Amino acid sequence: MSELLGGPIAVIGAGSWGTGLAWLLSHHGPAVRLWCRRPELAAEIGRSARNQVYLPSAVLPRWVTPTADLAEACAGAAMVVVAVPSVGMAAVAAQLAQVVAPGTPVISATKGLDHTTAQRMTVTLAAALGPEQPVAALSGPNLADEVVAGKPAVAVVAHGDCALRRALQAALSRPLFRVYTNPDVAGVELGGALKNPLAIAAGIVDGLGLGDNTKAALMTRGIHEVARLGVALGADERTFAGLCGFGDLLATCHSRHSRNRSLGERLGRGESVTAIQASSPEVVEGVPTTKTALRLAREQGVEMPILTQLHAVIFEGLPIRAGVSALLARDSIEEY
Repeated sequence: MSELLGGPIAVIGAGSWGTGLAWLLSHHGPAVRLWCRRPELAAEIGRSARNQVYLPSAVLPRWVTPTADLAEACAGAAMVVVAVPSVGMAAVAAQLAQVVAPGTPVISATKGLDHTTAQRMTVTLAAALGPEQPVAALSGPNLADEVVAGKPAVAVVAHGDCALRRALQAALSRPLFRVYTNPDVAGVELGGALKNPLAIAAGIVDGLGLGDNTKAALMTRGIHEVARLGVALGADERTFAGLCGFGDLLATCHSRHSRNRSLGERLGRGESVTAIQASSPEVVEGVPTTKTALRLAREQGVEMPILTQLHAVIFEGLPIRAGVSALLARDSIEEY
């Protein structure tokens, strides 16, 4: 696995996190090729060394090479890191299957679910790439703007094979980016995906001006809901108390950089989901994940009151304050 430390890295997806990863991994590491879906974006990044659309605060080093050619990005890569929106993962995975060399580790850095199959991103990738291709997950409290500002951050890389995840840990670690390992791929991915709807709900609390007590209650009860669903789907409950569960939730629910929290805040102030989404070039993963997660919860027989009310607000036209009242009016129960 020592070859992971020396070869070029392909980063697939030039949104904010893909661009942030390209910036991060190019420091104290090998050359990075950043795949952009749109040729005009690749050309602009090549000219200016900035991604003005998705992450203008980052100046990319000269050894980050933008390209719109997926085969060029992946040729000879020691590992492939995929950071595309969940809605595009299946299509990109099918294309990767044609160009990624057998045995090359592929790492999902996307925090979402396939909204057609309700599968996790590594499952979507593995289905396209085949059983011989190692597929891992990278997640944690990682806001791209803070990472490219040089602020310390931590993450978790997950895979069932101990030797591989330790090799990936070494290959992904940087002086200001500490990487932990975890064998619980399902928990790491579900924590990253399912915290996004909760961040929308936290933003609604901010938009309504309901205060810190309400926000703390929402986050604490919310992570319990997420953990219940995660366990039903095969995850380890402990993962949701860690970096990819409550850690990621804290960052996403409080940060001004969080698209999910910001969307919720604007909802709380009276804007519509449609108008908010139209005003941003980036996908707000929490919106479609709310629908998919509730589908999974119903299939698994898992009660998720916060998610249910959020779904009613976003997709069924329920007034926000009626959703808050419905949560508070539920029967009194034991905490655990």
